[in-house]
Amino acid sequence: MPAERQTGMKTLANLFENNKKWVESIEKNEPGFFKQLSHQQEPEYLWIGCSDSRVPANNIVGLQPGELFVHRNIANLVLHSDMNCLSVMQYAVDVLNVKHIIVCGHYGCGGVTAAIDGKPHGLVDNWTRVIKEVYLHNYDELKNIDDQKELIDRLCELNVMNQVYNVCSTSLIRDAWEKGQNINIHGWI
Repeated sequence: MPAERQTGMKTLANLFENNKKWVESIEKNEPGFFKQLSHQQEPEYLWIGCSDSRVPANNIVGLQPGELFVHRNIANLVLHSDMNCLSVMQYAVDVLNVKHIIVCGHYGCGGVTAAIDGKPHGLVDNWTRVIKEVYLHNYDELKNIDDQKELIDRLCELNVMNQVYNVCSTSLIRDAWEKGQNINIHGWI
């Protein structure tokens, strides 16, 4: 077997070993946790966040498995054409009856940076095109920001606001509100 495949297998073995230790730790501190978890899923929150590995949804809000329904993609986008995101939202709203949808971005987002850095990034450029539109829509404000980090951070904030608007604009959420369903939409960064 080639050395790089063996290294990859060792890395995967480490992941399985880490999972085993994690399960043992949870069971030690809370016996029966996984058995109980397997019989219910009643999160109050849907998290729509960035895929960035530095932003682990459950960890940063201190919630256990089963307490947060999660959808992640590059730059936490909510697009009318993204059937994956919309399906997650529908399941969260119609089946899980979540009370809160949180769109969470983060400063220094690589997807936001890639959208306006003027370099080709391949397929992801099609995905981040909507961030370019957010940039152009807010150009009068953004053109006055000279510091690149400050510019990216502000665009990250504006992107979250735009995605919150997109969530609120879906027929799914409008219909739920019309039926009197109590769903609150939050934009975090």
